[in-house]
Amino acid sequence: MKLFFSGAAHEVTGSKHYLEAAGKKILIDCGMEQGKNLYENQEIPVPASDVDYVFLTHAHIDHSGMLPLLYNQGFKGSVYTTEATQQLCQIMLLDSAHIQEFEAEWKNRKGKRAGIPPIVPIYTTEDAVGILQYFVPCRYEEKIQVCEGIEIRFVDAGHLLGSASIEVWVTEQGVTKKLVFSGDIGNTNQPIIKNPHYIKDADYVIMESTYGDRSHGPRPDYIKELTAIIQRTFDRGGNVVIPSFAVGRTQEMLYFIRQIKAEGLVKNHDNFEVYVDSPLAVEATNVFNRSVPGYYDDDAMALIKQGINPISFPGLKTAVTSDDSIAINVSTTPKVIISASGMCDAGRIRHHLKHNLWRPECTILFVGYQSVGTLGRNLVEGAMEVKLFGETIEVQAEITSLAGVSGHADCEGLMKWIGAFEKKPKRVFVVHGEDTVTDVFAARIKDELGIDAVAPYTGAEYDLLTNECLQAPEPVRVTPKKAMQRKAATVFERLLNAGRRLMLVIRHNEGGTNKDLTRFTNEINNLCDKWDR
Repeated sequence: MKLFFSGAAHEVTGSKHYLEAAGKKILIDCGMEQGKNLYENQEIPVPASDVDYVFLTHAHIDHSGMLPLLYNQGFKGSVYTTEATQQLCQIMLLDSAHIQEFEAEWKNRKGKRAGIPPIVPIYTTEDAVGILQYFVPCRYEEKIQVCEGIEIRFVDAGHLLGSASIEVWVTEQGVTKKLVFSGDIGNTNQPIIKNPHYIKDADYVIMESTYGDRSHGPRPDYIKELTAIIQRTFDRGGNVVIPSFAVGRTQEMLYFIRQIKAEGLVKNHDNFEVYVDSPLAVEATNVFNRSVPGYYDDDAMALIKQGINPISFPGLKTAVTSDDSIAINVSTTPKVIISASGMCDAGRIRHHLKHNLWRPECTILFVGYQSVGTLGRNLVEGAMEVKLFGETIEVQAEITSLAGVSGHADCEGLMKWIGAFEKKPKRVFVVHGEDTVTDVFAARIKDELGIDAVAPYTGAEYDLLTNECLQAPEPVRVTPKKAMQRKAATVFERLLNAGRRLMLVIRHNEGGTNKDLTRFTNEINNLCDKWDR
């Protein structure tokens, strides 16, 4: 009975844990890494073709995104998950496959001109379709015997439609141990979905720590704050652009905006338009509309009983085709644009940023966690300019965040979840957090709850019968750029800073005499003519 840590160990994404018990080989999640990659992940100790089962906590790509590759490598077992997660994966994995294929095609077009050998996508649409046939949908709270010696139960994690913590009972050599995989633990009082379910007992807990060192603070009045942001932006004549995860966060924003519109809270901009520009988000919204029984919270159900769709309203428009997306920025009427991806690393949101970031009347509103190394994180941290599609874009739009809007529990929510165990687990394994955060949160569990807690690195392996660490290899950091590349980057950064200073000088000369401004303009143009390449 062994537990091996592969992904999301001292990292936030790429969740992947391997359990060997009762003669079976099991993966819990099989996610894709997103954003900055700190460590070289250790592969699971068996080939994909030998894996018997996957237990999937939820549909987000950092938990499910490598399942098509697992299929490509020979997996033919069963993927157990909730019914809603199965439905979401049907669209999300296909979407991910399209992205892999498109990026490979784009790189190959560029590489061909440079004589670079072609690359193949990580996986294909065929692989995504292939893995979906092995999904086994399960209901919340239903105990399932997977095989002799292994039973599981999915309970609502309150993070996303269909998200779950998974209780796993394994029996080996006449001894039964209970493991709990937290999945992503949800924030309380989120719209649409229910609060996290608290579990009372386990021998071992494998839990996330995304916000293990941070508090969301007092719950804000989301309706009031979002109304104020829309009002002031529209009054300036600008657009509110919301980078949003297609599944979960987009539907929450629609829920808030429906109420804002229903109560007429935005003044002098009647019937303003809201665009959802993401084919995936459109399809995901349809899944939300179908998956009502057992998943929606009391408030959402109350609206439905009144005949009100909680995530639909007049003025809601969807963009499916590329032409639909392009047309959004042709109109000069102030509008709300919700587009993926939530961290701005891919997707149509990058086109909307290109059209709106440089406009001081516009607002870019972040409504979710931004991983280190992503474009979203750079913008939130005050980048003055960014590069999009090979073009440098000056950041003049208002950059703001809707505080506290998160699908993840904060540090207090996480402590409440682990503190709900009436019988102390033998050990808590802290995963799915930034490098230092996992250690900080593990230490807090030890200090405040008196539970043995550890933050394993990738490649660590534990014997669950004896509660012993079998191996804990030193983590291998991803190879940094070469020294010369770093030096070149530093010199170029100085050039960028000089350009920023020039822009400030230009602004300081506003109101100068025509003669001085003409001379200044000619000097800049001469400089550009000399260095334009």
